[in-house]
Amino acid sequence: MYKEFNDRIVLVTGGSTGIGKATAIAFAQSGAKVIICGRRKNVGKHTEAEGVKHGLLIEFYKCDVSDHEQVKLMIAYISKKYGALHYAFNNAGIDGERGTITETTLQNWKETMDINLNGMFYCLKYEIPEMLKAGLGCIVNNASVSGHRGYPGLPAYITSKHGVKGLTKAAATEYASQNIRVNSISPGLIITPIFPEEKRNDEKFKQWVEAIVPMKRMATAEEVANCVLWLCSDQSGYVTGDDMVIDGGLISR
Repeated sequence: MYKEFNDRIVLVTGGSTGIGKATAIAFAQSGAKVIICGRRKNVGKHTEAEGVKHGLLIEFYKCDVSDHEQVKLMIAYISKKYGALHYAFNNAGIDGERGTITETTLQNWKETMDINLNGMFYCLKYEIPEMLKAGLGCIVNNASVSGHRGYPGLPAYITSKHGVKGLTKAAATEYASQNIRVNSISPGLIITPIFPEEKRNDEKFKQWVEAIVPMKRMATAEEVANCVLWLCSDQSGYVTGDDMVIDGGLISR
Protein backbone atom coordinates (compact mmCIF):
# COMPACT_ATOMS: atom_id res chain seq x y z
CA MET A 1 0.00 0.00 0.00
CA TYR A 2 1.31 3.43 -0.97
CA LYS A 3 -0.38 6.42 0.68
CA GLU A 4 0.66 8.77 -2.14
CA PHE A 5 -1.81 7.06 -4.50
CA ASN A 6 -4.84 7.89 -2.36
CA ASP A 7 -7.38 9.90 -4.41
CA ARG A 8 -4.95 10.09 -7.35
CA ILE A 9 -6.12 9.44 -10.90
CA VAL A 10 -4.55 6.49 -12.72
CA LEU A 11 -4.92 5.22 -16.29
CA VAL A 12 -4.10 1.61 -17.16
CA THR A 13 -4.30 0.73 -20.84
CA GLY A 14 -4.93 -2.91 -21.61
CA GLY A 15 -6.28 -3.05 -18.08
CA SER A 16 -9.02 -5.66 -18.44
CA THR A 17 -6.89 -8.79 -18.01
CA GLY A 18 -3.47 -10.06 -17.00
CA ILE A 19 -0.78 -7.63 -15.90
CA GLY A 20 -2.98 -4.61 -16.58
CA LYS A 21 -5.82 -5.93 -14.45
CA ALA A 22 -3.51 -6.84 -11.57
CA THR A 23 -1.95 -3.38 -11.70
CA ALA A 24 -5.31 -1.61 -11.81
CA ILE A 25 -6.47 -3.56 -8.75
CA ALA A 26 -3.24 -2.80 -6.88
CA PHE A 27 -3.57 0.93 -7.56
CA ALA A 28 -7.23 0.89 -6.53
CA GLN A 29 -6.40 -0.99 -3.33
CA SER A 30 -4.02 1.87 -2.53
CA GLY A 31 -6.90 4.34 -2.80
CA ALA A 32 -6.49 5.50 -6.39
CA LYS A 33 -9.29 6.16 -8.84
CA VAL A 34 -8.44 3.93 -11.79
CA ILE A 35 -9.56 4.08 -15.39
CA ILE A 36 -8.84 0.96 -17.42
CA CYS A 37 -9.17 0.85 -21.18
CA GLY A 38 -9.33 -1.88 -23.78
CA ARG A 39 -11.00 -2.92 -27.00
CA ARG A 40 -13.34 -5.58 -25.56
CA LYS A 41 -16.18 -3.90 -23.70
CA ASN A 42 -17.58 -7.10 -22.19
CA VAL A 43 -14.22 -8.06 -20.67
CA GLY A 44 -13.52 -4.55 -19.43
CA LYS A 45 -16.95 -4.17 -17.85
CA HIS A 46 -16.44 -7.51 -16.07
CA THR A 47 -13.22 -6.22 -14.52
CA GLU A 48 -14.96 -2.98 -13.57
CA ALA A 49 -17.74 -4.95 -11.86
CA GLU A 50 -15.18 -7.06 -9.98
CA GLY A 51 -13.63 -3.89 -8.64
CA VAL A 52 -16.97 -2.41 -7.58
CA LYS A 53 -17.84 -5.67 -5.82
CA HIS A 54 -14.74 -5.28 -3.66
CA GLY A 55 -15.26 -1.57 -3.04
CA LEU A 56 -12.64 -0.42 -5.55
CA LEU A 57 -13.02 2.53 -7.89
CA ILE A 58 -12.24 1.06 -11.30
CA GLU A 59 -13.94 2.40 -14.42
CA PHE A 60 -13.73 0.87 -17.89
CA TYR A 61 -13.42 3.07 -20.98
CA LYS A 62 -13.52 1.45 -24.42
CA CYS A 63 -10.53 2.59 -26.44
CA ASP A 64 -8.27 1.25 -29.17
CA VAL A 65 -4.86 2.83 -28.52
CA SER A 66 -3.85 2.38 -32.16
CA ASP A 67 -6.36 5.15 -33.01
CA HIS A 68 -4.93 8.49 -31.89
CA GLU A 69 -8.34 10.17 -31.96
CA GLN A 70 -9.73 7.57 -29.55
CA VAL A 71 -6.77 8.11 -27.22
CA LYS A 72 -7.22 11.88 -27.39
CA LEU A 73 -10.93 11.57 -26.55
CA MET A 74 -10.20 9.19 -23.67
CA ILE A 75 -7.72 11.56 -22.04
CA ALA A 76 -10.16 14.45 -22.53
CA TYR A 77 -12.86 12.36 -20.84
CA ILE A 78 -10.59 11.60 -17.88
CA SER A 79 -9.62 15.26 -17.56
CA LYS A 80 -13.24 16.43 -17.64
CA LYS A 81 -14.62 13.80 -15.25
CA TYR A 82 -11.76 13.49 -12.77
CA GLY A 83 -10.02 16.84 -13.20
CA ALA A 84 -6.51 15.43 -13.56
CA LEU A 85 -4.29 12.51 -14.52
CA HIS A 86 -1.40 11.66 -12.22
CA TYR A 87 -0.19 8.18 -13.20
CA ALA A 88 -0.35 5.97 -16.27
CA PHE A 89 0.62 2.39 -16.99
CA ASN A 90 0.75 2.04 -20.77
CA ASN A 91 0.28 -1.69 -20.99
CA ALA A 92 -1.79 -2.36 -24.13
CA GLY A 93 -0.03 -4.61 -26.62
CA ILE A 94 -0.23 -7.69 -28.82
CA ASP A 95 2.21 -10.42 -29.83
CA GLY A 96 1.17 -10.45 -33.48
CA GLU A 97 1.39 -13.45 -35.75
CA ARG A 98 4.40 -15.74 -35.73
CA GLY A 99 6.62 -15.95 -38.78
CA THR A 100 9.99 -14.91 -40.12
CA ILE A 101 10.57 -11.48 -41.66
CA THR A 102 9.78 -12.77 -45.15
CA GLU A 103 6.68 -14.56 -43.87
CA THR A 104 5.36 -11.54 -41.94
CA THR A 105 2.48 -9.86 -43.75
CA LEU A 106 2.39 -6.10 -44.09
CA GLN A 107 -0.94 -6.12 -42.26
CA ASN A 108 0.54 -7.98 -39.28
CA TRP A 109 3.55 -5.67 -39.19
CA LYS A 110 1.35 -2.57 -39.28
CA GLU A 111 -1.14 -3.81 -36.68
CA THR A 112 1.61 -4.81 -34.24
CA MET A 113 3.47 -1.52 -34.62
CA ASP A 114 0.25 0.51 -34.47
CA ILE A 115 -0.76 -0.97 -31.12
CA ASN A 116 2.59 -1.64 -29.45
CA LEU A 117 4.60 1.41 -30.50
CA ASN A 118 2.38 4.02 -32.17
CA GLY A 119 -0.24 3.45 -29.47
CA MET A 120 2.41 4.02 -26.81
CA PHE A 121 3.37 7.31 -28.48
CA TYR A 122 -0.26 8.44 -28.68
CA CYS A 123 -0.75 7.71 -24.99
CA LEU A 124 2.36 9.64 -24.00
CA LYS A 125 1.43 12.53 -26.30
CA TYR A 126 -1.91 13.07 -24.59
CA GLU A 127 -1.07 11.93 -21.04
CA ILE A 128 1.91 14.21 -20.52
CA PRO A 129 0.05 17.55 -21.00
CA GLU A 130 -2.43 16.53 -18.29
CA MET A 131 0.42 15.68 -15.93
CA LEU A 132 2.12 18.98 -16.70
CA LYS A 133 -1.10 20.75 -15.70
CA ALA A 134 -1.20 18.71 -12.48
CA GLY A 135 2.41 19.62 -11.71
CA LEU A 136 3.45 15.99 -11.32
CA GLY A 137 3.23 12.67 -13.06
CA CYS A 138 4.68 9.23 -13.47
CA ILE A 139 4.34 6.91 -16.44
CA VAL A 140 5.36 3.28 -16.80
CA ASN A 141 5.45 1.71 -20.26
CA ASN A 142 5.26 -2.05 -20.73
CA ALA A 143 8.15 -3.20 -22.90
CA SER A 144 9.35 -6.82 -22.72
CA VAL A 145 12.43 -8.95 -22.38
CA SER A 146 12.01 -9.19 -26.16
CA GLY A 147 13.15 -5.57 -26.23
CA HIS A 148 16.54 -6.75 -24.95
CA ARG A 149 17.29 -9.45 -27.47
CA GLY A 150 16.46 -10.89 -30.87
CA TYR A 151 15.10 -14.30 -31.78
CA PRO A 152 13.35 -15.75 -34.82
CA GLY A 153 9.61 -15.73 -35.36
CA LEU A 154 8.28 -12.41 -34.03
CA PRO A 155 10.10 -9.58 -35.86
CA ALA A 156 7.31 -7.00 -35.51
CA TYR A 157 6.84 -7.65 -31.80
CA ILE A 158 10.58 -7.57 -31.06
CA THR A 159 11.05 -4.35 -33.04
CA SER A 160 8.10 -2.68 -31.33
CA LYS A 161 9.39 -3.54 -27.87
CA HIS A 162 12.87 -2.21 -28.62
CA GLY A 163 11.08 0.94 -29.75
CA VAL A 164 9.14 1.22 -26.49
CA LYS A 165 12.41 1.35 -24.56
CA GLY A 166 13.75 4.10 -26.80
CA LEU A 167 10.53 6.11 -26.58
CA THR A 168 10.62 5.78 -22.80
CA LYS A 169 14.14 7.20 -22.60
CA ALA A 170 13.25 10.06 -24.95
CA ALA A 171 10.21 11.03 -22.88
CA ALA A 172 12.13 10.69 -19.62
CA THR A 173 14.85 13.12 -20.69
CA GLU A 174 12.37 15.63 -22.13
CA TYR A 175 10.23 15.95 -18.99
CA ALA A 176 12.54 15.07 -16.09
CA SER A 177 12.94 18.73 -15.12
CA GLN A 178 9.15 19.19 -15.02
CA ASN A 179 8.44 16.64 -12.28
CA ILE A 180 7.38 13.88 -14.64
CA ARG A 181 9.13 10.52 -14.53
CA VAL A 182 8.89 7.94 -17.31
CA ASN A 183 10.15 4.37 -16.97
CA SER A 184 9.49 1.01 -18.57
CA ILE A 185 9.28 -2.58 -17.41
CA SER A 186 10.41 -5.67 -19.29
CA PRO A 187 8.49 -8.71 -18.06
CA GLY A 188 9.56 -12.22 -18.94
CA LEU A 189 7.27 -15.25 -18.62
CA ILE A 190 4.20 -14.14 -16.68
CA ILE A 191 1.10 -16.10 -15.66
CA THR A 192 -1.59 -14.39 -17.76
CA PRO A 193 -4.41 -15.58 -20.06
CA ILE A 194 -1.78 -15.99 -22.80
CA PHE A 195 -0.60 -19.04 -20.86
CA PRO A 196 -3.78 -20.89 -19.78
CA GLU A 197 -3.63 -23.31 -16.86
CA GLU A 198 -3.79 -26.35 -19.13
CA LYS A 199 -0.65 -25.19 -20.94
CA ARG A 200 1.17 -24.29 -17.71
CA ASN A 201 0.45 -27.76 -16.32
CA ASP A 202 1.83 -29.49 -19.39
CA GLU A 203 4.98 -31.36 -18.39
CA LYS A 204 6.97 -30.32 -21.46
CA PHE A 205 6.05 -26.67 -20.91
CA LYS A 206 7.11 -26.84 -17.26
CA GLN A 207 10.42 -28.41 -18.27
CA TRP A 208 10.93 -25.63 -20.84
CA VAL A 209 10.32 -22.93 -18.22
CA GLU A 210 12.71 -24.58 -15.77
CA ALA A 211 15.35 -24.87 -18.48
CA ILE A 212 15.35 -21.20 -19.54
CA VAL A 213 14.44 -19.34 -16.33
CA PRO A 214 17.08 -19.48 -13.56
CA MET A 215 14.36 -19.08 -10.90
CA LYS A 216 12.62 -22.05 -12.56
CA ARG A 217 9.12 -20.58 -12.51
CA MET A 218 6.88 -17.99 -14.10
CA ALA A 219 6.01 -14.74 -12.35
CA THR A 220 2.52 -13.82 -11.25
CA ALA A 221 0.84 -10.74 -12.67
CA GLU A 222 0.74 -9.38 -9.13
CA GLU A 223 4.54 -9.52 -8.89
CA VAL A 224 4.75 -7.34 -12.00
CA ALA A 225 2.09 -4.98 -10.64
CA ASN A 226 4.18 -4.52 -7.49
CA CYS A 227 7.07 -3.30 -9.64
CA VAL A 228 4.84 -0.86 -11.54
CA LEU A 229 3.53 0.64 -8.31
CA TRP A 230 7.04 0.98 -6.91
CA LEU A 231 8.17 2.82 -10.05
CA CYS A 232 5.25 5.22 -9.62
CA SER A 233 5.75 5.65 -5.88
CA ASP A 234 7.76 8.28 -4.02
CA GLN A 235 10.24 5.54 -3.11
CA SER A 236 11.57 5.62 -6.68
CA GLY A 237 11.58 9.42 -6.87
CA TYR A 238 15.05 9.62 -8.47
CA VAL A 239 14.39 6.90 -11.06
CA THR A 240 13.54 7.94 -14.61
CA GLY A 241 14.46 6.64 -18.06
CA ASP A 242 15.08 3.21 -16.59
CA ASP A 243 13.87 -0.20 -17.73
CA MET A 244 13.13 -2.68 -14.95
CA VAL A 245 13.60 -6.29 -16.05
CA ILE A 246 11.19 -8.69 -14.31
CA ASP A 247 12.19 -12.08 -15.67
CA GLY A 248 13.55 -14.36 -12.94
CA GLY A 249 17.01 -14.10 -14.50
CA LEU A 250 15.93 -15.14 -18.01
CA ILE A 251 18.09 -12.69 -19.98
CA SER A 252 20.98 -12.75 -17.51
CA ARG A 253 22.27 -16.03 -18.90
